[in-house]
Amino acid sequence: MADRGAIRSPRAPVTRANLKLWGQKWRWYERNSLPWNRARIHGEVMRRGAFVRWPVHGNLLEALREGRLQIGAQTLLEPGVWITAPAPARVRIGAGSFLNLGVTVAALELVEIGDHCMFANGCFITDADHRFDDPDRPVTWQGFTSKGPTRVGDNVWCGANVVITSGVTVGDRCVIGANSVVNADIPPRSIAAGVPARVIRAIEYEN
Repeated sequence: MADRGAIRSPRAPVTRANLKLWGQKWRWYERNSLPWNRARIHGEVMRRGAFVRWPVHGNLLEALREGRLQIGAQTLLEPGVWITAPAPARVRIGAGSFLNLGVTVAALELVEIGDHCMFANGCFITDADHRFDDPDRPVTWQGFTSKGPTRVGDNVWCGANVVITSGVTVGDRCVIGANSVVNADIPPRSIAAGVPARVIRAIEYEN
């Protein structure tokens, strides 16, 4: 007996227009998986002395070719990294940095990541927020707003699932605890954690 409470999605007829629309969406969302684009991405990254493991998501190829995505030498992007920077947005990642599985970098204007930074699995770094202030439009249609560039200094280590939000600066040699949400500036050489993230203590060096 059929489940009367089951939710059934409407079925659209398979028409030429629907097939064309599906093809356009596939080419847009899956363009990095096309063999020639995959080779081009590897080539662009290789010329910068960096390395990317597959799959990688976002508009890397366009941003690299237009000079809006900068990746320093010896930087490694692990599988599932997503970098989105629609023109004229810019993303700068320094040398020797490490973006682990599923890290997302989303720029509306500018996101900067310094040298020798480590981002554990699932981190999210952005300079934008979804708008939700229009009661007459779906949230998905309202676009984005920004509080300004988001900057992460050199030698910063972020634990798993850290979120760094719009307009925030994280100073050099900071450590951000796992699952933290950074919505305010963190001074250099600080250990911070929490939702929202707060400085727990300063990092001190013997010499």
